[in-house]
Amino acid sequence: MTGAYQAVHDPAIIREGDIYYLFCTGTGITLRTSPDLIEWTLRGDVFPAIPAWALADVPGATNIWAPDISYFNDLYHLYYSVSTFGSNRSRIGLATTPTLDLDSPDHAWTDHGVVIASERDTDWNAIDPNFATDSDGNHWLAWGSFWGGIKMRRIDSQTGLPTEDTELFSLASRPDAPRAIEAPFVISREDYYYLFVSFDRCCAGTSSTYNVRVGRSESISGPYVDADGVPMLDSGGTLVLEGNARWRGPGHNAVLREDEQDWLVYHAYDATLNGLPTLRISAIVWDAEGWPTASL
Repeated sequence: MTGAYQAVHDPAIIREGDIYYLFCTGTGITLRTSPDLIEWTLRGDVFPAIPAWALADVPGATNIWAPDISYFNDLYHLYYSVSTFGSNRSRIGLATTPTLDLDSPDHAWTDHGVVIASERDTDWNAIDPNFATDSDGNHWLAWGSFWGGIKMRRIDSQTGLPTEDTELFSLASRPDAPRAIEAPFVISREDYYYLFVSFDRCCAGTSSTYNVRVGRSESISGPYVDADGVPMLDSGGTLVLEGNARWRGPGHNAVLREDEQDWLVYHAYDATLNGLPTLRISAIVWDAEGWPTASL
């Protein structure tokens, strides 16, 4: 890669027209663009600062974390999270725009405030959102980090906000310490839904041990199991990608789906640059049994 592909953390990606748009963790959600997934250009931030409502709800927050980008109901939906390290007093918010084209007169982000909230007495953490759609056209939001693991609930296809159906589904967890699971990303392929997650330690530079795992289910709300049949609610997860001597702790992936190829989009810490978080894009290979792997 060339250009502004370094200092990237928690990437989310989508294509509009001939341009790829990459959003990542930053003070106001940092944006990069590329015509080819190789040359990247920095385009500033979505927000000038953390929204005031989020700072009021989560004092001490310094960045907006882990955005997720999707398109439905004629709008681009950017879910994002605001929290502080080690706390589950967290918020997931939503902003929308009719176009990502920075030169279009229609380009303008509208912030819709809080979508999902967790408090210190909640047994899950409202960060790392991911939008998904099931085969019936229903819309869902998955999220979660540590605590009770990965959760999911229905959202309204018009507003992008939670529906009146308050049922909360548990998708994956690691019941034993350190309980390190986060960053869900759900896709459908053939007869299954696939849940990608990140295990182990993030955000520690060259000491990071992040790795990408996956399970699958015939229903978007679970139960998900790995290739050995171990439930993801009981620490299951088939390895998709792990680090090597140079690229430490790969994780917090998105999946970019092109006509002929699925791509794993993630960050890893470059040991040759003191653990600088760096954008990585790897081809996903699906085996004969329908399980994905990727290589650094």
